[in-house]
Amino acid sequence: MSASTGNGWAQLRQQARSLEAQTDTLFHTYSRFASASNIPPKPSEEETKTESQIQELLEKRENLISQLTRLLDSESLLTASALKQNALTLHRNTLAEHTHTLSRLRASIATARQRANLLTNVRSDISSYRAQNPETAEADYMLDERSRIDRSHGVADSVLSQAYAVNEQFAGQREMLGNVQRRIVGAAGKVPGINGLIGRIGAKRRRDGIILGSFIAFCTLVLLYFM
Repeated sequence: MSASTGNGWAQLRQQARSLEAQTDTLFHTYSRFASASNIPPKPSEEETKTESQIQELLEKRENLISQLTRLLDSESLLTASALKQNALTLHRNTLAEHTHTLSRLRASIATARQRANLLTNVRSDISSYRAQNPETAEADYMLDERSRIDRSHGVADSVLSQAYAVNEQFAGQREMLGNVQRRIVGAAGKVPGINGLIGRIGAKRRRDGIILGSFIAFCTLVLLYFM
């Protein structure tokens, strides 16, 4: 009797675990309908089928848990181990959690479908109203165009403000560099020989510029001659 009871317990538990795994797989499919961006106005065939399969699995699991409970109650206190009690409690908790998940997903899908249907009806009413009142539709179009123009002007004003700010920064930097240059020139004027040195450097630069310009002109004439 004990051996047959043990075999029956093991088989029922194996079936319960298998049904739990199938339920998890179907929940993965069913949850996609709740998170769909464009939910259809009415449940699709796949959605209805998935929901029915989940409900059927939950009922089968509830029946298995009842069988496990009766089997455990039929055992004596000596043979009924705490491990079996814990396993039965785990199956019950998992079933309760999955039942709650199904209810939550159903509510989410229903809410999303109602929202989508409401938006569709509102858009349909607006389109119908505009079709029956072309003057209003034209006025709405002009208002939309005015809004887009205002947004474009806002972007242009923002760009111009940034350009003015950058220009002011450049002007401040030029003024600062001018002050630094005047200070350097003033300091150089106070040091003997600095002005002469700066003059010689300037003369050397002009001479080097003349030499470089002459060389470039000579090379250009040679190239034009051979072409």
